[in-house]
Amino acid sequence: MLDIVLYQPEIPPNTGNIIRLCANTGFKLHLIEPLGFELDDKKLRRAGLDYAEFQSLSLYRDWQHYREVSPSKNIYAFSTKGNRCFSSVDYEVGDALLFGPETRGLPTEIRREIGSQQVVKLPMLAASRSLNLSNTVAIATYEAWRQLNFTGSQKQC
Repeated sequence: MLDIVLYQPEIPPNTGNIIRLCANTGFKLHLIEPLGFELDDKKLRRAGLDYAEFQSLSLYRDWQHYREVSPSKNIYAFSTKGNRCFSSVDYEVGDALLFGPETRGLPTEIRREIGSQQVVKLPMLAASRSLNLSNTVAIATYEAWRQLNFTGSQKQC
């Protein structure tokens, strides 16, 4: 399946929602530190998570550590600064979907490292600033999974 990568997430309920999303789609979640919360944060628990949902979670001390462990992945970085629509990508098993922190987005250096063709965005109205992180991840996850014919789901759509 695909990987969801959160670079320095800050808001526990967003990450809690994404943990549950990954548990229900078969995507693997990767968290890159520093985090804006503790993983045992009660706000994560309030999202109704149980311990089984944390099984698809990996933690990395920083961006370089993640890249060392996953050097050959095709990474798509989601950013309001992207020039390519997220739905124009042909997602494949093994790809990684990368999202930045809620208050500042992905750093310029990471977007440059990945390359402009790999930086994608979701459409919004012109006056809009950004979407909620967990909503953005859900939209991207389901588009990628749809392209893979919802592989692994109990019912094919």
